[in-house]
Amino acid sequence: MKLKKIRESISIYVAKKPSHAILLGILLLNVLWFAISAVVISCLAPDSLQESGFWQSVFYTISMVLDAGCVSYVITDIGEASVGLIIACIIIVIVGMITFTGAVIGYVTNTISSFIENSKSGNRPLRISGHTVILNWNSRASEIINDLLYEGTRETIVILVNDNVERVERDISDRIADTISREKIRNKLTIIVREGDTFSSKALHDISILDAKSIIILSSSVQSSVCKYDYSERREQLEHGNSNTIKTLVQVAELTSSERSRDDQTIIVEIEDQWTQQLVDKIIYHKEKLGKCNIIPVPVNKILGQILSQFSIMPELNTVYSELFSNRGAECYSRPHDEKWDEIGETSHYLSTNYHAIPLTTMKTKTGTESFYIADYDEDIDRTESFDAEPVEVELNLDYWMAPTNIIIVGHNSKSEDIMNGFDAFREEWNRKDGREIVDILVIDDKKSLEKHDYYRDYTYVSSVKEAEVYENDKITSAIDEYIDSHEGDTSILILSDDSVPAEDIDSNALTYLIYVQDIIVERLRKNPNFDINTIDVIVEIINPKNYDVVHDFSAKNVVISNRYISKMVTQISEKVSLYEYYCDILTYDEAGADTYESKELYTKPVSTFLRKLPPRCTAAQLIRAVYDASPDSNKAIVIGYVNSSSDTTLFTGNQNNITVELTEKDKLIVYSRH
Repeated sequence: MKLKKIRESISIYVAKKPSHAILLGILLLNVLWFAISAVVISCLAPDSLQESGFWQSVFYTISMVLDAGCVSYVITDIGEASVGLIIACIIIVIVGMITFTGAVIGYVTNTISSFIENSKSGNRPLRISGHTVILNWNSRASEIINDLLYEGTRETIVILVNDNVERVERDISDRIADTISREKIRNKLTIIVREGDTFSSKALHDISILDAKSIIILSSSVQSSVCKYDYSERREQLEHGNSNTIKTLVQVAELTSSERSRDDQTIIVEIEDQWTQQLVDKIIYHKEKLGKCNIIPVPVNKILGQILSQFSIMPELNTVYSELFSNRGAECYSRPHDEKWDEIGETSHYLSTNYHAIPLTTMKTKTGTESFYIADYDEDIDRTESFDAEPVEVELNLDYWMAPTNIIIVGHNSKSEDIMNGFDAFREEWNRKDGREIVDILVIDDKKSLEKHDYYRDYTYVSSVKEAEVYENDKITSAIDEYIDSHEGDTSILILSDDSVPAEDIDSNALTYLIYVQDIIVERLRKNPNFDINTIDVIVEIINPKNYDVVHDFSAKNVVISNRYISKMVTQISEKVSLYEYYCDILTYDEAGADTYESKELYTKPVSTFLRKLPPRCTAAQLIRAVYDASPDSNKAIVIGYVNSSSDTTLFTGNQNNITVELTEKDKLIVYSRH
């Protein structure tokens, strides 16, 4: 019975502490071997060694095992050694090297390997603070890290993923190496990738989540996480809701809302469907503690839908947003609002004392009432200098209304419905009072996708739908040609990249459609050398940034890397929480039936229709103040730049007195206004 208990105890000990059991076994085996070897040497040795005692034999044994060269020393020291003793010593050395030296080296090597593996797998706690935590991994993640390169400060980023650590490290390395080599940026990022459950309390504690300055919860990616046979099923599941996002947010909110956590932590969570959005809203209601943990939900598809619809109407905004949403060049900044001023008074006062930044608006946010600006650097916001330039007079067209827009949408993606919602919002603000449509759309797509959207019958402004597979070149090109010929004015062609396909097929359809469209433009130019190619604006969405050069080199001026926009926004919001409300505002038009315009947006307005006459040659500082002063109090317009007839964009950041502006009838002003 006692023997059985001993066996059970040993079995439990081995199961719970296998490394300790192995070390103990190595020690016992070697002690036993040393004892047996000492006895053998004592028995085979001459009388001189026998008189020295057993422990002298033990010393000789250990010496030979630790250093095989000691064999000759031992034999010489013993004196008259027999052949049997010499053979015994050699056997002791060989077996000892295996049982002691080999076993110990193997154990130490395994311990070091386990240490490295535990460090990556998240079993060893990190003692850090003030870092950024990224939970989960998707196609937008490497862009977030890449944008942090432009922060200019040392940043520590800890990434926790459920699996595929090597793939994540490879994605990061490829993306950062490309940027550093191309733009000569010094890498000040320390990146640690760990493996573990993103909703595990222990795993989150082990990456010091309580001391992180910001936590970014990314939606799970399906492209590289499952085999192709399970892809469709997994994709369909994520379209209905992302339970992993919910579990992760619940755990993160619980930890960061505690008194032990760092103050003013920012939690950004990506959302791609309505079910997840509803549950996230409930979690925010119950768990958010302002000043402790600030939870910011980022509806990915809604934002991208708004952006893509705006780009279809005003393609030049792609360049503007690309810079403003990033950590490069001009950026959006905020300052606490001075309560002694109203918005108009504060803006007027600011324009009279600063010409290195552009004041935009004042808004109530989670963190209080904030004033927002555009500038190259944060310190430019607070530069105060007297403005003594000669004023310039401009006359605005107070009856300005945007011209009707012709749009062709080719292809589909998971944001198709959100893109149409973006057009709906634009129409509600800009449709004419007499009912004339501001938007006219042709949709070209495959049968399966058109059936899914009921052939866009719910959208009255979709005047035509053409059913065509991606390989049906003639059908697609003839539909585009017929639409352009039958509609007056410019036409925007929005090419969508299907994000529901496996990783290896991402952007393939978009590139195919682009080839068809470029053929149309080249053929029109061949038939009519005077054809103005600027009457066709091609906006191409791609998902994988690696495909940017391929698409851009194929004569596409407006390439929209949709994932990059979200990544840039997430990066900026993680640093400045108040920017979230501002970005939501500029991407959202006023609601239908509103008596007054409240929401402010960015517009590109043609000089020929927005101004009643061309202003004289002047500086950016003069033009900004002239337009602001000429606009009515109900719709104060801020000019932040302009687009010339060659589609080159200039933003009025830096020293506005050093920017010379000479507008022509073909230029467009970039205006921030309510309407």
